[in-house]
Amino acid sequence: MRPRQRNFRFALGVIVLSLVAGCTATGSDHNSPAPSPATSQAVPALEPAGDSARFAFAGTAWRLVEILSMDGSVFTPQDRSHYTLAFAADGKMALRADCNRGTGTWTSQGPNQLQFGPIAATRAMCPPDSLSARYLAQFEWVRSYVTRDGHLFLATMADGAIIEFEPVTEP
Repeated sequence: MRPRQRNFRFALGVIVLSLVAGCTATGSDHNSPAPSPATSQAVPALEPAGDSARFAFAGTAWRLVEILSMDGSVFTPQDRSHYTLAFAADGKMALRADCNRGTGTWTSQGPNQLQFGPIAATRAMCPPDSLSARYLAQFEWVRSYVTRDGHLFLATMADGAIIEFEPVTEP
């Protein structure tokens, strides 16, 4: 099987997972406490906390690998370090979108569920080949995630896109 076919099949599986997670959600209470903090590590370990369905995102940081749209378009950053996502223990998040910076909130209500609140971001004019606007536009639609081979895959609702991240390993 060619790598692109394997990636498409994996993306399709993530979409099905997001649909199942969306159907089993028990509400949209965004005032729930964030998952408990994870221990600080150079490479984030996404392991279940005991019997809890929540994964420990707190204290992890990620770098964008690609955005795969369900129309088959793939968007890859020229410099991955210009597109980051960091989860704080208090339910806040920070991101870099090329020449822009943003902050917002995140919640996880159950297994493989993840949602972001509104993002306050700068709106600087990035170079023409920038993915800044496309990257920022994805977060309001994220509803689920999976991890595979150390990478984080965020799935948007309505089969819009799969956003792949790799862990940030430098201190």
